[in-house]
Order: sequence, then C-alpha cells, then structure tokens
Amino acid sequence: MVDAHRLRIFLSVMASGSVNAAAGHLGYSPSAVSQQIAALQKETGLTLFTRHGRGIEPTPAAHTLAAESERLMTELKRVDAVVDDLREGSTGALSIGYFASAGYRWMPQLAKRLQATMPELTLQMVLTEGYPPGEAPPVDIDVVPDDPTTSIRPGYIVTPLMTDHFVALVPADHRLAGRRRVEMAELAEDSWISNDISAGITQEMVDRACRAAGFRPRYTVEAQDHYTATAFVAAGVGITVLPDLASRTIPKTVRRLRLTNPNPVRDIVALTAPVARSNEAAKLAVDLLEQIAAASARRR
Repeated sequence: MVDAHRLRIFLSVMASGSVNAAAGHLGYSPSAVSQQIAALQKETGLTLFTRHGRGIEPTPAAHTLAAESERLMTELKRVDAVVDDLREGSTGALSIGYFASAGYRWMPQLAKRLQATMPELTLQMVLTEGYPPGEAPPVDIDVVPDDPTTSIRPGYIVTPLMTDHFVALVPADHRLAGRRRVEMAELAEDSWISNDISAGITQEMVDRACRAAGFRPRYTVEAQDHYTATAFVAAGVGITVLPDLASRTIPKTVRRLRLTNPNPVRDIVALTAPVARSNEAAKLAVDLLEQIAAASARRR
C-alpha cells in the first residue's frame, strides 16, 4: 500500500517544481524530502523524477500518479475532517454535490435551512455535473439524476427525491405555442438545441423518447446547458426538450409545453457517502432535501 504521507510530499514536489521549493513549503529539510521521494520510488517500483540540468523533471509515470493521487488526497482530507468532528462531538463541515438545475432551485433553500439549525456548519457546494463517470470530486452527499453509470456506488445510501418530467420549450411564435401539451412526434421536423453538457443520461432519455416516437432529432445548436439553450429558444433559433426542474424560470418569449407519447422522466436521488453516515448534518440535509423536492414536485 502506498504511504499517504509520502504521496503528500510527492505532490508538493510536483506542484513546487523542485525538492528545495517543496521543502520550504512543507517546513522540511531538502534531504528529508529527497529521502521520502526515494522511498516512494522504491515502494512503487516507479521512476518518478529524472535529472534535468541542476534540477529534476517528472516522468510520465509521475504525472499519472499525481493526477490519480489528487482525488485520494481530497478524500483523505475529508476523512480527517470527519474524524475531527467525531472526536469533538460536532458536525462542523458538510460537502454537497449537485447538478445545475438542482443547484439553482434547491441548494439556496437547503443552505438557508441548514444554517438556521446549525449556524456553525461550514457548507461546501460542489457542481458535480459534467464529470466523466467516477471522476467527480468526492462529497458527503451527491444530488444526481438516477443513472446506473453514476448513481450506483458501493456503500452509499440512496434516497429518492422526486420524479422530474421533461417538457418542450418553443418560441412564442412557434406553430405549437398555443397548446398546453404536444406529442413528441409533433416536434420531429423542428431544429433542436441540445442542453446537456455531459451528453449523459439526460440526453440519452430525450434521444430514446424521440426514437420511440419514430424520429431522430436534428440538432442544429449544441448549447450544452439548460439556461443557454433556453436563451437560444427565446431568440427563435429552435426548440429544446429538458427536465421541468430546469424550465421553471423562462423568458416571456418562450412557451413551456408538456410532452406526451412518450413523456420522458428522470428520477432524482441523494447519495450519502459511507463516511457521512454518522454526520448529523448530513442526515438533516437529506431530510430537508426530501422536503424541498416534495414542495418542488407539488408546484409542477
């Protein structure tokens, strides 16, 4: 097993550019840093640095190890904070991941209610949307669309929050703008605007619904986020289909239409990390998220 202390020193050398600079940042002697780097190389069987003039140069293996170690260090730091909280009998910090529309709609309410109950609590809100599967920053609670590639995590507690229906946004002068609901097939000939930065489960749900309706959407603009896509719709560039949670605030020049035959939906869940199970702030946060999501579903 790789020694975490040596990894920290290694990452400092990588970030600082030299052994001497890292030693100054860490408060160690250069020889102590060199000894730890040598021990890490022996421990891993890797050559991490080569001589370059009077200094050193990281090898490709060093760059790979550094990239992989950053996540580990973040997780270890979080575990250290949990240990401190358990030792002191407090819950002083909580990190919560979110996707864009949940962040805009739910996170401000959540933060206000949490801090009203726990005024000493430090909250870290992390936008975890858009990362490749398994590469998002580690958090205590992650609010995500239910997706086998991201929401199945060993040891995590899964709490369902709400089912979010998709809607179509069209310009106010669109031929269907006077309707309250439309069938998916009625949008087949339109120019479409994509709105999912990760081209993930949300995009797949929309494309699957279109295939079920007998067509493939013709995307003429890749906007990559809900809010920019809505602005393109307002400008008359095309139409977009997105989750209702992302369409609650739209310009006056845009109309929101309910979809039928089929109507894609996504389930939103809160994932509680194993390390946060004993965190009272995490338990309260999940309870509040359930209340906020229920209220959001009633307003649909």
